[in-house]
Amino acid sequence: MPQSAANRWVLLIHQIPPKPDYFRVKVGRRLQRLGAVAIKNSVYVLPGTDETVEDFQWQMREIVAGGGEASVCEANFVDGLTDTQIEALFRAARDADYGEIVADAQRLRKAAPSGGRRGRADGRGQIAADATRLKRRLAEIVAIDFFGAPRRQAAQAELAHLEERLRPAEAQVPAPANPAKAPRRATWVTRQGIYIDRIASAWLIGRFIDSQARFKFVAAEGYRPRPGELRFDMFEAEYTHEGDACTFETLVARFGLGDRALRVIAEIVHDIDCKEAKFGRPEASGIERLIAGIAKQHAEDTVRLAQGAALFDALYGALAATAAETGRTRPAKRGAARKTARSRR
Repeated sequence: MPQSAANRWVLLIHQIPPKPDYFRVKVGRRLQRLGAVAIKNSVYVLPGTDETVEDFQWQMREIVAGGGEASVCEANFVDGLTDTQIEALFRAARDADYGEIVADAQRLRKAAPSGGRRGRADGRGQIAADATRLKRRLAEIVAIDFFGAPRRQAAQAELAHLEERLRPAEAQVPAPANPAKAPRRATWVTRQGIYIDRIASAWLIGRFIDSQARFKFVAAEGYRPRPGELRFDMFEAEYTHEGDACTFETLVARFGLGDRALRVIAEIVHDIDCKEAKFGRPEASGIERLIAGIAKQHAEDTVRLAQGAALFDALYGALAATAAETGRTRPAKRGAARKTARSRR
């Protein structure tokens, strides 16, 4: 979010010709997708960032090309509407969106058969397709939830309940085959400039694999490991990308971490690291922004790891609590108490 009061908000002030009707509808839908809220009939507001300024500039060009008039300006409200009131408008708009997600997820969950039951015409395929679309929609809403609307958690929880309902019983917590023995007090080596996969993987190592791990950050090329060192997410590493799996997914599989919450985090990390929407987890866009913020504020890898570990601790706790509510999973067995991992250059 912007730090300076001088550019707290960005406004789109526009006038659209009355005809054709479809053009007005098109502009309205585009503004809704951007997450903008109206403070007057023809004045829309977004939090002031480089991204939102660009979004409004593109919309301005479209309006002008369609025969309308538009201006984009940065603003700071000094009278009338307060910042708190504008933030409340955003939260109310997103709460309405989340309310629709909750209602749709509840409707689908009631229509879906329980995990193990399959009938000839149970409609599971269509319900699963609807659930996937709903998951994508939730991810879109989270991406424009600039001020943390209260109903976000309820929407995410309802969608998690729906996913558990649709998952076949035998696939709830798959038993890993021949998990690797967890090392103890190893030095784990990875590339400098850690980001999503390396941050998440280091957190996973310190929390669930090697509670006394030490981490070492080195140049990407030409490093030769010393005795006792284990490399991850780098060239010829002991633990890195395998097939289409990111390093985090590789570690989860190799060490037999079957916890449902960890598997959700693996899906989030995969989509962010691989820049795709294979799993479409609604939390991914928010986690991506937070990791980007950590990387932007901190160049030192040890600080990035400490900040990222706190983030993934909180995420894991929230996901584990949601999983416990469904009564279908248990907490991970390895390393229940996380010890602070020491780092050295």
